[in-house]
Parts: sequence; C-alpha cells; structure tokens
Amino acid sequence: MEQDVKKTVPDHDETIIEVRDLRINIKVDEGTLTAVRGVNFEIKKGETLGLVGESGCGKSLTSKAILGINDKKCKASGEIIFDADGLGRVNLLELDPRGKEIRSVRGKQISMIFQEPMVAFSPMYTIGDQINEATRLHITKDKKKSKEISLDVMKKVGIANAEKRYNQYPHEFSGGMLQRALIAMALVCNPKLLIADEPTTALDVTIQAQILEIMKELQKDFGMSILFITHDLGVVAGMCDRVAVMYLGKVVETGTAADIYANPQHPYTQGLLGSVHKIGTKNQDKLFSIEGTVPVAMNLPAGCGFYERCGKRIEGVCNVSEPELVDTGCGHKIACFACTGCPNAKKEGKANE
Repeated sequence: MEQDVKKTVPDHDETIIEVRDLRINIKVDEGTLTAVRGVNFEIKKGETLGLVGESGCGKSLTSKAILGINDKKCKASGEIIFDADGLGRVNLLELDPRGKEIRSVRGKQISMIFQEPMVAFSPMYTIGDQINEATRLHITKDKKKSKEISLDVMKKVGIANAEKRYNQYPHEFSGGMLQRALIAMALVCNPKLLIADEPTTALDVTIQAQILEIMKELQKDFGMSILFITHDLGVVAGMCDRVAVMYLGKVVETGTAADIYANPQHPYTQGLLGSVHKIGTKNQDKLFSIEGTVPVAMNLPAGCGFYERCGKRIEGVCNVSEPELVDTGCGHKIACFACTGCPNAKKEGKANE
C-alpha cells in the first residue's frame, strides 16, 4: 500500500476553496444534532484532498454544504470561501441556495459525483439528455454543439459506443458504466473543483481501479482539484495528495498522504490504519478494533469526542476541554492533547506512566 502513496504535495500556490469553522446543526425531535462541529481545510489548484472517516462523521454533509444542497433542516454556519469566476472570492454559505449566483457555480465550477449512480440518474430520461442538461445550461444553447461536447466527454471516461449509449436509459447500463456516465455528467463543464463522494463504493475491485485511473487522467487533462470522500483507506493511498481524517464532525488529523500513512499520530487515525490488512501479515493475525461506539452528536459532554474510546486519554485533561488542530511540522496537524501536549497533559501523562 505504501508504495502507491504520493510522496509530496504538488507545489500549488492558488487556493481554490477554503472551509473555515464549518458547523451544521440539524433540528430533530430530541433537540439539536451538531453533525459538523467546526471543520477546517483548504484545497489548492490541481491537488486531491481525501476526506476520511467512518459513516456518520459528517463527510457528506460537509461536501453538500459546499454546493448548498443539504436538507432545509440542516443549518450551516462558518465560511466556505471559493474563488469563483465572475464572482471573485465569495462565501458560498452567504449565497441563496436557489439563487442565480450559486447556480452559476453549482454544476459548472463545482460539480459532484454522488455515492449511488442508480439514484443520481432519473429513470425517465436518457443518459444523453441528463449529461446534456448541464452542457446546455452552462456552455451553449446549440443542441448540436452541446451533444458533441457531451459525446466527447462520454468517450473520455471510457464509455464504448458513446453514440448508441447516449440514447439509452440508466437501467440499460451496468453499474460500472453508469458510474462512468455519472463522472461524465460531473466533468462535462470542466469544473474547477470535483467533489467525489465515495464514487467507487458500489463497484467491484476491478471496475473500481478503472474508475480511479480515469479520474486521475481526467484531473491532469482538466487541471481540476478534487475533494475525495471515502472510508476506503486503500483508495486514499493511491489517489490523494493530502488527507483530512474526520471523527464525530471534526477534523482530528490532517497532512500529506505519505505522512499520514507513515506516521499516523492521532489515536483514531492509528486505529483506522490498524484495522486494514497489510501485506505480509498472517491469516490468523487479528486486526485492530477500536473499542466502544461513536457517541451521538447531541448534548456532548465537555472534552474530546474520542475520549471514551481512546487508549491514550488523560484524565482531567482530555475530558475537560476539546483539543484544536496543532501543527507539528510540515503541515501535519493533530487535534490531540496526548499527541501534541499541553501544560496539564505533560504532567498527567508522566503521572500515568
């Protein structure tokens, strides 16, 4: 796995998008669920950021907040600063989710590959019509030209006999082919940022590898940035330049893919990597298991959200205040008192030893 990890982050100066203290609250019968609790990250031009974490940690809500497509019950605050053509650097959260400005960004400058292609496509329209919708909305009203553009992108993503496939319906496509069509629909307007929300989850390993290779090739061709959301650590190793690990609605560790895999420091990241099979291990070797369960993000007690499950927790420190991300060098940031230290943590840590 480690051989596939990219060794360095590309030398890009231009920041495409910056998420600052993003919080998402959801009103439910029992109270307010704080699904995202102050997420911070940035993506530079041409790089791929992997957003990693187990189901329910807030990855998809974070990505949908960028496009303003979360449910009405989700109330987002903070800032999502995007370098948009025609608008300049704008906070996407301040735009009307149904307004003209966000529509000039959504689908054209920022596009998204959703988890389930069978759900993302309407069964009532042909694949060509659905890809062509974005082309005619954002590029040209000319039917003939827009069809040529759509067919060209379909061919680029590896859809054989694109002219015939253009007039077929979603149910006539296999899972892998439908995923390619979904990628084509996302890329037809040459976006600055592509959000890929677990794009290979429903695919077998062979098709998964093909889809990832296509995405990397098209990234080079289009020069776009990618926010790659997944819980598959093997995919992250070969796909991403940088990684942000999320737990309970917060980013707990971030750094280059090489650093995260070679030297994971947060106990949660160590647990995730420890639960993956490695080459050379024996069949009888047990994988590491993180004890306990993820708490519900409602009326959370003071302290670190990982406190109850952490083997390195420090009584009187980790359960009193919540750690913030601290840069330990070379852009590797960790939110953990036991890892980064604090006045009380150093004392308690020695006492515990």
